[in-house]
Amino acid sequence: MPETLVVHAPISGAVVPLSDVPDPVFAGQMVGSGAAVEPPAGEVFDVVSPVAGKVVKLLPHAFVVVEPAGRGVLTHVGIDTVKLKGEGFKLLIAQGDTVGAGEPVMHVDPTAALAAGYSMVSPVVVLDTKPDTATPMATGAVTAGAALFSLG
Repeated sequence: MPETLVVHAPISGAVVPLSDVPDPVFAGQMVGSGAAVEPPAGEVFDVVSPVAGKVVKLLPHAFVVVEPAGRGVLTHVGIDTVKLKGEGFKLLIAQGDTVGAGEPVMHVDPTAALAAGYSMVSPVVVLDTKPDTATPMATGAVTAGAALFSLG
């Protein structure tokens, strides 16, 4: 059994249970257990890595970091933001890079996403984990880099 994994908030904002995320895949925990964070409305923000590890997937709106024990942690910034084709997202690292927890990954200007009516609620999940296996470590407001949930 891998040791307990502590996943940190990738952005500052309000902690949102996955069940309240306006996307059935994340709300149903089909990709994994975790939590979500909603950034302050309309503010430009940075997204940091929720764990230390290797960036195995990097898209304008989402990324996966595999931590040393081999678990992949997905950070998905906003809902339906893939449709923006990168508008408002500036990547600060490259796929294949090794990052530390709390290291900046992208800079986000949510103007285009909000104009399109997309939610900026950002799910953070440990891939391929059973529903409700994450233990919340933060409620209410959270600061980027602070512990969000643990797993294991």
